[in-house]
Amino acid sequence: MKILLIGEYNALHYTLKEALSNLGHEVTVVGFGDGFKQRMVDINLKHRHISGFSSFIRKVIFKLTKIDITSIEMKNQFFKNKHIFEGNDVVQLINENSFGTIPKIEKKLLFHIFDNNKNVFLLSCGTDHVSVKYAMDGGFHYSILTPYLEKKGTRKTFLPVLKYLTEEYTELSKFIYKNIKGVIASDLDYHIPLLNHEKYLGMVPNPINLKKFEYKEPNFDGKVVIFHGINTDNYYKKGNDIFEEALKIVSEKYHEKIEIRTVRSVPYSEYITLFDDAHILLDQVFAYDQGFNALEAMAKGKVVFTGAEKEWLEYYNLKEDTIAINALPNAHKIAEKLEWLILNPKKIVEISKNARKFVEDEHDYIASGKDYLEKWEKGISIHFA
Repeated sequence: MKILLIGEYNALHYTLKEALSNLGHEVTVVGFGDGFKQRMVDINLKHRHISGFSSFIRKVIFKLTKIDITSIEMKNQFFKNKHIFEGNDVVQLINENSFGTIPKIEKKLLFHIFDNNKNVFLLSCGTDHVSVKYAMDGGFHYSILTPYLEKKGTRKTFLPVLKYLTEEYTELSKFIYKNIKGVIASDLDYHIPLLNHEKYLGMVPNPINLKKFEYKEPNFDGKVVIFHGINTDNYYKKGNDIFEEALKIVSEKYHEKIEIRTVRSVPYSEYITLFDDAHILLDQVFAYDQGFNALEAMAKGKVVFTGAEKEWLEYYNLKEDTIAINALPNAHKIAEKLEWLILNPKKIVEISKNARKFVEDEHDYIASGKDYLEKWEKGISIHFA
């Protein structure tokens, strides 16, 4: 099949492309490389006027005229390459705003895609109207909106999330759902809000190409190394403030036993090697399941503090604190778990081995690729039934 994957979130689509290519399909990934992370794509579209003085000019023009020059330039890039967006057997959108344009222009691009491709699917990955509304309505115990509701950061900080609740993005969501053959979730944070939706085809766990991640059993020649990677733009949404508070607690008590390493907003190619000799990685707080950063670290044998809620334990039939550590939105509880590991290095080794095995069993990219193919076929067959 000829398959087009639009947009990127970490390396989900590109890893899926690797799997599908191995299975004999022709696959192209179009996207932006997920911002500063600079992830791999086949055709790299550019978001212009998003930083520096040109960003200021863009905002002024939009305020005065409601014209978004970044979206217009994206539309121009799209139609210069419109042949890419035509005649595919399957097209999948990474989320409800795959091109990152304002809804008016996003609809124009999607009109072209829907008119020129028979089988278009949506991936619920990253924020979208369905998951954000579910969170705002209190469906989760906590979510990435929890810091906003607790008045951490500013409304501007959370605008990339809150925009999905506005009327124009709500209409964009309805437009997409009307035209797609089905929607797939990438993890439990998106699976749960979609349960019982008429177009929901099910969850496919994030695909990980394990060939790229060598497992190394933890070595304890010196201190226990704790790695904390911060995405500055998502500081509160990821719970980095809570992690930093927890680190302060354990550093005051165990400064002779631990080494803390903190990095901020580095490209993926650099980030993925910076924690090679770390034992523990602090990923994110406000999640029920693991995203790519966590899974890749788990594949390398790190003990990861991330989303590992009871819903995740039940879904995979796991016991608490055996695969990953659930990072609750409480600095003292996180500090207690860190202390437990610092004082019990054998547990670090045990969890490390379990984490690698879990990724092998549940997130192998070839198995995920086959699962996507089955769900796409299901969506197509339902449509023609």
